[in-house]
Amino acid sequence: MPFSHKTLNLALLTLILFLGIPALGESQRNFFHLSVTAETWVEELLQLEAERLLNLGFQQYNRSQFRDAVESLEKALEIYRQLENKAGEGRILNNLGNIYLSLGEYPQAEQYFRQSLEISRQLGNKAGEGSTLGNLGLVYSSLEEYAQAEQHYRQSLEIYQQIGDKASEGSTLHSLGNVYSSLGEYTQAEQHYRQSLEISQQLGDKVGERNTLNGLGNVYNSVGEYAQAEQYYRQSLEISQQLGNKAGEGTTLNGLGSVYYSLGEYAQAEQYYRQSLEISRQLGDKAGEGRTLNGLGNVYYSLGEYTQAEQHYRQSLEIRRELGDKAGEGSTLNNLGNVYNSLGEYAQAEQYYRQSLEIKRQIGDKAGEGSTLHNLGNVYVDLGEYVQAEQYYRQSLEISQQIGDKAGESLTLNGLGTVYSSLGEYGQAEQYYQQSLEIKRQIEDKSGEGGTLNNLGNIYLYLGEYPQAEQYYRQSLEIFRQIGEKAEEGRTLNGLGNVYNSLGEYPQAEQHYRQSLEISQQIGDKAGESGTLTNLGSVYNSLGEYPQAEQYYRQSIEVREQLRPGLTDEQKISLFEQQKSTYERLQTVLIAQNKLDAALEISERGRARAFVELLADRLSDNREIPVTVTPPNLREIQQIAATQKATIVQYSYIREDFTFGNVKRLQESELYIWVIKPTGEMTFRRTDLKPLWQEQDSSLAKVIADARCFDNFACREDNTIGQTREGTTEVRSPGGTFNQQAQEEQALPVSQEENPELKQLYQLLIEPIADLLPTNPSERVIFVPHNALFLVPFPALQDAQGQYLIEKHTMLTAPSIQVLGLTRDQKQAQTAVNSDILVVGNPTMPVVGTEQLRALPGSEQEAREIGQLLNVTPLIGSMATKATVVQQMQSSRIIHLATHGSFDPNIPLDSWLALTPSGSDNGLLTAAEIFGLNLNAELVVLSACDTGRGQITGDGVIGLSRSFISAGVPSVLVSLWKVPDDSTSLLMREFYQLWEESGDKGQALRQAMLTTMQQYPNPVNWAAFTLMGEAE
Repeated sequence: MPFSHKTLNLALLTLILFLGIPALGESQRNFFHLSVTAETWVEELLQLEAERLLNLGFQQYNRSQFRDAVESLEKALEIYRQLENKAGEGRILNNLGNIYLSLGEYPQAEQYFRQSLEISRQLGNKAGEGSTLGNLGLVYSSLEEYAQAEQHYRQSLEIYQQIGDKASEGSTLHSLGNVYSSLGEYTQAEQHYRQSLEISQQLGDKVGERNTLNGLGNVYNSVGEYAQAEQYYRQSLEISQQLGNKAGEGTTLNGLGSVYYSLGEYAQAEQYYRQSLEISRQLGDKAGEGRTLNGLGNVYYSLGEYTQAEQHYRQSLEIRRELGDKAGEGSTLNNLGNVYNSLGEYAQAEQYYRQSLEIKRQIGDKAGEGSTLHNLGNVYVDLGEYVQAEQYYRQSLEISQQIGDKAGESLTLNGLGTVYSSLGEYGQAEQYYQQSLEIKRQIEDKSGEGGTLNNLGNIYLYLGEYPQAEQYYRQSLEIFRQIGEKAEEGRTLNGLGNVYNSLGEYPQAEQHYRQSLEISQQIGDKAGESGTLTNLGSVYNSLGEYPQAEQYYRQSIEVREQLRPGLTDEQKISLFEQQKSTYERLQTVLIAQNKLDAALEISERGRARAFVELLADRLSDNREIPVTVTPPNLREIQQIAATQKATIVQYSYIREDFTFGNVKRLQESELYIWVIKPTGEMTFRRTDLKPLWQEQDSSLAKVIADARCFDNFACREDNTIGQTREGTTEVRSPGGTFNQQAQEEQALPVSQEENPELKQLYQLLIEPIADLLPTNPSERVIFVPHNALFLVPFPALQDAQGQYLIEKHTMLTAPSIQVLGLTRDQKQAQTAVNSDILVVGNPTMPVVGTEQLRALPGSEQEAREIGQLLNVTPLIGSMATKATVVQQMQSSRIIHLATHGSFDPNIPLDSWLALTPSGSDNGLLTAAEIFGLNLNAELVVLSACDTGRGQITGDGVIGLSRSFISAGVPSVLVSLWKVPDDSTSLLMREFYQLWEESGDKGQALRQAMLTTMQQYPNPVNWAAFTLMGEAE
């Protein structure tokens, strides 16, 4: 309802002038003496002040200065109560309710409206009663408690019809239309809007007519009848322009933006949103500005321009927070969650969704709460955590059913269908999709209907029931073409292409992919364009037309690359994970054409991209200008091998499509192996992985996991190596923190049983290239693993005669060949070498959550021995505070840290090393904090925990080691599992002595392992450590 105020009359304006005068003349005082009694004089002054405050509050409200308006009106309320002016009190209470309604603080709004309603009923003020009932309807409508909203609006409507207030009757019919529109009961909504429109036109109420035309536009927009929606919006816009009503014009332009957004015509949508934004800024309408910035964010989000989307959402969020608009803030936080979810940044997405959820619960927005719970379910689906996802979906479903939100209910049923589809329970999935479909048809949600039909098509595609899949896709396609949703039309055409591709009907597949591609290119959907180009490549790959396949795969990669600028490190990694299969497929077609050099270049281009850019940026003279990094070609790769004086072994883990029954599945196929000698000679070999799953019911990841279990010691934490839904490998542990038991164990004796997986891994990884490796054990071999190979204990691999690989070769590892070149540049860029040595052991352990970390006496002994060897006093116990350690790190040449650590698989940069808490810090040095340091050390040693662990992506291992290299350290020594105290101490003493003598970290580590092996033969005691980066 409009914010009511009373215009000051001439007498009161005159009185204001007198109030500003400190003394009145005699004649004036006589005038007032004759006019009013002393009591009346005071009442008039108080009345005047109340009206002034009311007018001020009205102005503040119009400027969206809601908190200031509350302060002014509360002062006016106090005066009216002193005067016992019930009518004025009721009016102020109503206006305060309106302000809290605008702020999205619905419980407070309801409280004020109820007080106002009681006064109106006491006074017999039917008009006031009707107005306040309408406002209460608006509160419940905002809370999406539509049954309550309808009840209050109907009471209000009945009063207005009794007293013959046609204007208010029309306004209330409009509000009822809003209720039915929100419920998805669009026929009812249209009926009430049309009644409202008729009254507005009878009365010549152009403002009411404009509002209702806008409402009709919203109805048709919601049911996907965009041509009709546009027609009503344009009529509404014309009236606004005739009236010079800029605010109404801005609102309707926003609606037109929404129409074109829904049509996938994003350029047009952006144009209307920008016009709306300009008007909002001209009028100082901050609320409208925030709403339109949010709409622009939606446009960029749909275009896959996530940086732009985030920027607009953040501007919207800032405004909504400034206004105290809690409802808007919750909505925009939710949208930011969508951005991060689309980027695969699930931890960030969850964080925003949780903030949004908290707000929606605070303000009592049940529908918003249900929507955000649904989005949290989406996050866990993407993480492959289906039990959690189902819990969130069920909470969301319960809310939607409670409040009668049919649209929300259908959306969540769709989500539950996705959970069961992902679990392979297709019967259950179909059941949920069918329930969702039924509701979407009831509420005439054409867009949602098309989406669910598409999902049903996906189920039957996955089941290999291609005629059914085609039928659903075609129904979906028909709807999307009817309503003009180009983006969804493109996705459905892609689905049809997948059907024909699976059937081997390649001309048909190509035809549908090309139509899909054309739409993606028209609307600027880069992600969709890239995906369809990959699918076109797969068609030509299947046909054996490898040059054309190569062309499409390369185009797909180039398009996806356009999304990288402006992204954070984590966002770049997530974005790459979505396209890594394209790099694998491109390598296969290059190998098929015998383009071995080009395949190596693509293999290198497809790994550690974000890491490379970070290192290049650190080495840049001007950190303000983004560095453009070009992946190396064969000549540059050969130069890196020569500079490193090492034989480089690069692995590529290849998956391909295989048919199981009628169904195509992406399954591990081969290992590609390139060997680049220091002379520049390059040789390609390959290993067939198919027998692992075809004959042994196993996989490469399982073989690696089993190989790491030495007498079960390295497996005691029940670590498992698994594949995420996207194919990312990760090591998971139930507890989250590294097992402390390992630090208190004695070194294990030689195993009485052989570990056959160590020999199997040798056969798979080393045997095909054994003849290419140097025969001199002191010559370096640098392994560049891929995927789960980062977890392979290369030193412990055994040949057929039982000889360990470390006995034959000096080894290092690196996430990519280009990183090797950059760590060398990083070392050479260290102009002033630090002289200090920092050794830390067994800090006074902090509490993490509710868990007190246990002391590590073995690590303390190790630190004392290393300190004695290096002639430095170690930081032990309470001396090893986080502040002290960080300070000394920045002046140290060697950094040796023997303490607990933790890897966070969801937020790798939240992984930590435990130090002594002090002051306000919790004692946890995170990977993110290390990442932000500027270190000048030659070497960091992370001892006493499995610090080489992390999330394994195309960017390598994302964890503590990567953070230290990014911070400027060219060499990091880490362990792949927890090593017993005795053997760790021996190995570390030997390593430092040998490094001091030879200056070669790689040689020193090899000799230290061989020495430790003599005393502690079990590989668990010596094979865990790996040197990343520079050897010298």
